[in-house]
Amino acid sequence: MTNEPIRFSDGAAYDRFMGVWSRLVGKEFLNWIAPNDGQRWLDVGCGNGAFTELIAEQHKPLALVGIDPSEAQLAYARKQPLLQSVDFVNADAMALPFPDESFDLAIMPLVIFFVPKPMQGVAEMARVVATGGTVAAYAWDMEGGGFPYQLVNEALAAIGRPTPKPPSPEASRLEVLSDLWATAGLSDIHTRAIVAERTYTNFDDLWNTILGGPSAGQGLKAMGEEERIHFRELLQARLQPSGSGSINLTGRAHAIRGTVPSL
Repeated sequence: MTNEPIRFSDGAAYDRFMGVWSRLVGKEFLNWIAPNDGQRWLDVGCGNGAFTELIAEQHKPLALVGIDPSEAQLAYARKQPLLQSVDFVNADAMALPFPDESFDLAIMPLVIFFVPKPMQGVAEMARVVATGGTVAAYAWDMEGGGFPYQLVNEALAAIGRPTPKPPSPEASRLEVLSDLWATAGLSDIHTRAIVAERTYTNFDDLWNTILGGPSAGQGLKAMGEEERIHFRELLQARLQPSGSGSINLTGRAHAIRGTVPSL
């Protein structure tokens, strides 16, 4: 295991690597939480704005705020045409810079396993959401093999090049999510799994997507050219035994929603 942190700095590369996946799961997630139009939204860990765009497109928010610790990701999000009215703030999920009851919904998309103290992050979301509002999240089932690039990570580990680990992978388990929401005082708690599939045109499409992203991409860039070429051959043999054609990967996310109760 490596202690090197996972870095999110290239918004465009991240969108290809994970933004597509976030939207695939996010559409079903939004249908599931069934929000109303004209509400005040907080997107916690908005990154490059991939999920934020879905909110803006589908639910006509009265106000929409996105927070993230990566200024590079926020800079990318601020340039997106659909997000010009969004207020993007560089902030920490464990210390949200907003007064109590500032929002009607607080959402954490593919983020909770990156939060060093998940309980603090959930408590902060509950604090800034008004009575009757929704606190919700979705996260890859990190410990159950639901991460879309799990096979890539396993192949790297097999050659002694393990990928960086998020600080709180256990927070993606359904039972842990349920405990976090209950401990934060939320009520009417519901959970579900969401499965998504993505098709890569060919192995080059997948390889370039991985190379430009964080986690596995960091490890690949650290390799020498000969080692990287050898690993590419091993990975292609594992994921594309036929040697040609498209490649399908599947991801499984765990989702949770709860309501801020009246006092």
